[in-house]
Amino acid sequence: MFIQTETTPNPTTLKFLPGRAVVEGSTADFRTPPSPGVSPLADRLFAVDGVEGVFLGGDFISVTKAEGRDWQIVKPIVLAAIMEHYTSGEPAVTATADAGEAEGDDSDVVAQIKELLETRVRPAVAQDGGDIVFRKYEDGIVYLRMQGSCSGCPSSSATLKVGIENMLKHFIPEVREVRPVE
Repeated sequence: MFIQTETTPNPTTLKFLPGRAVVEGSTADFRTPPSPGVSPLADRLFAVDGVEGVFLGGDFISVTKAEGRDWQIVKPIVLAAIMEHYTSGEPAVTATADAGEAEGDDSDVVAQIKELLETRVRPAVAQDGGDIVFRKYEDGIVYLRMQGSCSGCPSSSATLKVGIENMLKHFIPEVREVRPVE
């Protein structure tokens, strides 16, 4: 098995591409080790000394290391853990992870926001090893949750304000601002 790696805009996060499906139809974001049995893959990765976050996408795994840790030391151990997982035959996730369901109703504005996020934003963010989840729309403000390499990334504020906010304002005049939420 050959696993490719890619850097992300977040220097503490690397994107691992195993060349096969990781999770289907959703994503899973683990900022702390999951409860036992929820994700055998995340369990293996959190067992690696220095791993502080795991994000599972459709065909990639983003791993966040602790500040002060060297990727040259952590990366080979993470690669071994991913290989071990795939040879085990276990699924990446066995229990449904919190998908971060949005609050509120799907008004026309909310439907437009979700459509733009799904078609224009999420694919670009996934290329950087992350994801973005709509949380709610209230009084002209869109609340979004950054996941994977995007969570804690130094450029995530610029992504939200310059990229996503400007795009949403352009297509949806009711949108006044975009704010991050945890």
